[in-house]
Amino acid sequence: MPRHVAIIMDGNGRWAEDQDQARATGHREGVRSVRDITEACAQLGVPYLTLYTFSTENWERPDWEVNALMSLLVKTVRKERQRLLENGVRLRTIGDTSALPSACRRELDETADVTAGNERLTLSLALSYSGRWDLARAAREIARRARNGDLAPDDVDEALVSDLLSTSALPDPDLLIRTGGEQRLSNFLLWEGAYAEMLVTDRHWPAFRREQLYDAVREFQDRDRRFGRVADQQNASQQKAPQQNVSQQNASQQQAEPAAP
Repeated sequence: MPRHVAIIMDGNGRWAEDQDQARATGHREGVRSVRDITEACAQLGVPYLTLYTFSTENWERPDWEVNALMSLLVKTVRKERQRLLENGVRLRTIGDTSALPSACRRELDETADVTAGNERLTLSLALSYSGRWDLARAAREIARRARNGDLAPDDVDEALVSDLLSTSALPDPDLLIRTGGEQRLSNFLLWEGAYAEMLVTDRHWPAFRREQLYDAVREFQDRDRRFGRVADQQNASQQKAPQQNVSQQNASQQQAEPAAP
């Protein structure tokens, strides 16, 4: 079972166009997918879910669409707060949230505070985020410490860079899913996703629900993750403890477990 699933939620607008609906309708329907995928991850026992919600590049979209997205974010976070709290889901954000409207920051901060003790699932929303922004921010902090004499060149290693990223509290993603069919990372988790298994689906985000997540996890479980090693080395390093697959996990949780949002 992947420990950390990260998703590039793409295709809201194209889904709406296919339905002869306004783009805003696609974004609202995308919220339903967020609820369903969050619930499915919690039920499967995936402890970390990160959703690429709004990139730094998305600020270049038309003002009306940006405003609609920010308004939808405020309403959704406010509406889902109690459900998150009741179902053991912790909400956190990564990215330059200082760029968000004050109403968004307020709702996000309040929800993060009240859910901080939850441990069932950590749901991270990447907002005003880009991988390059995060790496540049880490580089500036390294330069500042070096200038102050607190850091020597030999002190700079991968662990230090990881600790300075906004994702430092999260494990690296095991499975990175992109909906909408595009074959690119779009500046998402560039450092953290070095060894993530990637899966691209043609389904637009509003049409990606738990059944598609189950399929993605099954494919992940069928892959051989070598991390640069040859097959014999990988096989020798793996522990032989049996692992429950997604079908078994799903079947074992059909009884009434409280649903995450």
